[in-house]
Amino acid sequence: MTVATREGYLALCQELIEHDRRYYVEAAPTISDVEYDRMTVRLRELEAAHPDWVVPWSPTRRVGHEPVGAFAKVVRERPMLSLDNTYDEDDLRAFHDRVVKGLDGEAPSFSIEPKIDGFGIELTYQAGELTLAATRGDGTIGEDVTTNVRTIRAIPTRLREPVDIVVRGEIYMAKEVFLRINAERVAAGEEPWKNPRNLAAGSIKLLDPRDVAKRPMSAILYEVVDGERYANGHLASLELIRNLGIPTSTDNARAEGWDALAAAVQSWADRRDALPYELDGLVVKVDDFGQRRALGTTSKFPRWAIAYKFPARQVTTLVKEIELNVGRTGAVTPVAILEPVEVSGTTVQRVSLHNWDQVARLDIGDGDRVLIEKAGEIIPQVLGVTERAATPRWTAPAVCPSCGAALEKEADKVVLACSNRLGCPAQRLAAIEFFAARGLMNIDGLGERIVAQLVEAGLVGDVADLFDLTAAQLEGLDRFAAQSARNLVASIQQAREKATFSRLLAALGIAHVGGVVARPIAGKFGSLSKLLAAADATTSDELVAQLTEIEGIGEVIARAVDRFVRDPHARAVMDKLIARGVDPVEPVAAPATGPLAGKTLVVTGTLSKPRGEVQAAIEAAGGKVGGSVTKKTDYLVAGADTGKTKLDAAAKHGVAVIDEAALAALLAGDAT
Repeated sequence: MTVATREGYLALCQELIEHDRRYYVEAAPTISDVEYDRMTVRLRELEAAHPDWVVPWSPTRRVGHEPVGAFAKVVRERPMLSLDNTYDEDDLRAFHDRVVKGLDGEAPSFSIEPKIDGFGIELTYQAGELTLAATRGDGTIGEDVTTNVRTIRAIPTRLREPVDIVVRGEIYMAKEVFLRINAERVAAGEEPWKNPRNLAAGSIKLLDPRDVAKRPMSAILYEVVDGERYANGHLASLELIRNLGIPTSTDNARAEGWDALAAAVQSWADRRDALPYELDGLVVKVDDFGQRRALGTTSKFPRWAIAYKFPARQVTTLVKEIELNVGRTGAVTPVAILEPVEVSGTTVQRVSLHNWDQVARLDIGDGDRVLIEKAGEIIPQVLGVTERAATPRWTAPAVCPSCGAALEKEADKVVLACSNRLGCPAQRLAAIEFFAARGLMNIDGLGERIVAQLVEAGLVGDVADLFDLTAAQLEGLDRFAAQSARNLVASIQQAREKATFSRLLAALGIAHVGGVVARPIAGKFGSLSKLLAAADATTSDELVAQLTEIEGIGEVIARAVDRFVRDPHARAVMDKLIARGVDPVEPVAAPATGPLAGKTLVVTGTLSKPRGEVQAAIEAAGGKVGGSVTKKTDYLVAGADTGKTKLDAAAKHGVAVIDEAALAALLAGDAT
């Protein structure tokens, strides 16, 4: 082959990328290894002779020559959400019925895809070139592992077309590669890896890409970010990226209606072990992007997708003893300490028994042989006792193992909890660690061991004491040199300066109040000091009434907030926080502008346009799209086949029912 121009050089690069795809993705090479090697040698010769021709996506640049010092953080605009799980056909049917109900009876098409047990990744292509590969991280913040991902030959560094696109999927290690690597480790006297997923995750985070290249991995991409820009449905978007050269699963399927969905899932009963990679279930998704938008998401999960987990594998082992764990809320949880045993690729030696009613049902004691499984292949649990030892049965304790206070059991609850609340050392430790966590007060460097050390040294008794710490106090402790002491104090100071009221409110650990619930409460009261002032100026019933006026806050949450702000221990800590300048305000969102600003609309029925498009138009006009009709709804946009339930709700709450023509007038700014 003779290549004398830069255009010929670029064509050779693209040809080698295509051969990589055929070999590593399709397992259907069209040239011999000798021919491939000759082409690669020719490419290296050209690059040596013409270094100004070399492009970043050249196949020769897949393996870098220098290790990185650390991975840069990547903040993504659209988080990688987790999936809710289902474990049997009844749960799957419930998901199907929720989707149909959420679509007002519309029958959706579903995709069914193998759930690869790999390492989550997001790939960004600009003008067809791979410019960024980021790990999943916490969903919003990942790490830049682009250099390492370039070593994976199944992932194209350049697409067939110069498109801008972001895709998500899994990096995995084939089972046969995993077995070969483990055999080599055992032969070398090294500890084998537990499972392919751990090996893939550990490999992609190696600092030297040359080491990554020694551990062959592959990838399957399963989602196009903002897919509706490229296709009407999910499976069509996957076909599009496959045509661009991006690897997707060849085992994806479509199902119309419940019977077809159930049959498609059942067809996998004996197929999981035949695939070249590990999988722990299936992912079922609504295919149509407009229907996905209509269904929306919760704070954690999309409502339009679910993971169907395969039945767990089970083993037996011996119980050595029971351990009592005291959590942040005071709940005393029994934990069985086991003889270590392998289950689904990991070693299990601790299993939570959840509560003392469960202990009584199991009738369990030291020395018993128990049957355990991993629920959804993730969380180990005890199913029952298979052989009982001649030892006493475990019974519920009467006092807290941390502070000796009496344990209480609320009516209609199964949890035994320490009555000492913030006076209990174990609860204080857990509360401080929780307070500092990412997404709450974001105090870097304040892990479990450091918190325990600070409490033991008498420097910290509650979360407010953190803001009194000085570098001089820390330097005398283990694990603290001068620089690390200054770093922790700086991190605490940064938390004070950058916190919002909603993050502080969630960090306090109020029952039922997480980040999503905290935001509307923070929006109403503005700051912690104002919330406490409102409590001082009202009775419990009056404060609860104020809280339940907030959209999304029911009486259970309102009562929990009221109890917390009136609790003497909690109030003392909150007053200390305010005295130390930890009283952040909640940022005021910029007011929506447009003809529908301040209006809430619910869209239902069959419309002339995709529902997602209609909802996007409402939001662009400053309106808010609701999921159900309430007294706070301004308009119900009713298409054909609108369900009686929403129409009845609109009549009950006096909500105006309008058609598409009336909506168009509203969007144009015309009064109705």
